[in-house]
Amino acid sequence: MNRNSRIYVAGHKGMVGSALLRRLASSGYDHVITASRQSLDLLDQRAVMDFFAREHIDVVLLAAAKVGGIHANSTQPASFLYENLVIETNVIHAAFKSHTQKLVFFGSSCIYPKLCPQPIKEDYLLTSALEQTNEAYAISKIAGHKLCEAYNKQYGTRFISVMPTNLYGPNDNYDLQGSHVLAALIRKAHEAKLNGLESLPVWGSGSPRREFLHVDDLASAVLVLLSNDLVEGMFNVGYGKDIAIADLARLICDVVGFSGSLRFDSSKPDGTPRKLLDVSKLAALGWAPTITLREGIASTYADFENDVQRTGLASA
Repeated sequence: MNRNSRIYVAGHKGMVGSALLRRLASSGYDHVITASRQSLDLLDQRAVMDFFAREHIDVVLLAAAKVGGIHANSTQPASFLYENLVIETNVIHAAFKSHTQKLVFFGSSCIYPKLCPQPIKEDYLLTSALEQTNEAYAISKIAGHKLCEAYNKQYGTRFISVMPTNLYGPNDNYDLQGSHVLAALIRKAHEAKLNGLESLPVWGSGSPRREFLHVDDLASAVLVLLSNDLVEGMFNVGYGKDIAIADLARLICDVVGFSGSLRFDSSKPDGTPRKLLDVSKLAALGWAPTITLREGIASTYADFENDVQRTGLASA
């Protein structure tokens, strides 16, 4: 990839896509292509094929997806499976047909088995059963990765996959019916402080351990991968350390300024006991994260407060 490459960021308005735009702009890439959902429906195969034929794309960053937390995954499995399968199939096939030079497919750490050895290596994929609460989403992302592998094998394409750990940062989703745990806790802590509550509800027991990566660190990892002459492969992208959900909630409360107690709801599912990625493959290429969890939460909360002031997302 060079500074004149025509780079299509699919899903540019989402958390990952917008981070990619920021990173590309700061790194001097001027030929970045985007398309809103209104102008290009990625579920429409003919529209996607026509778009690729018209735009002469060199590099695809496939960050478009239907995403959500445990509640959304548990209650909308058909939507998560169908929409993600169709989006990735349409874009990957169109990239092949239009002779796109490179493609990066964005998966998720939830593709790995529920009871994986820790830290999780890329080789652990498909070695045992998945976590039931997000199985549909995981299967769709496994299929996307395998589709990249299949096109590489059959047609000689140069498509790679990245499997990020739990992400957070600007443009996250704070809707409590569809958000991931860190964004949900930021909103809950903010509203608890605003309303003078004595306690903060936390889903599950608080014992599961999760790894969190600021989305800007993911964007930097993608540029490292693209700067290397990679033909194929799957790469974990993570921070290298995990934290118990209970400790995460306490850290968020400290950053937000909520001094009440935590109230754990053990009737809600915990999900996978632990997810910590082995990032040695990516580290060998020279990448390392730079944003600490506390720093990242603080900047994310500031972004959330700006959203509240602009849209009235949360109020007393």
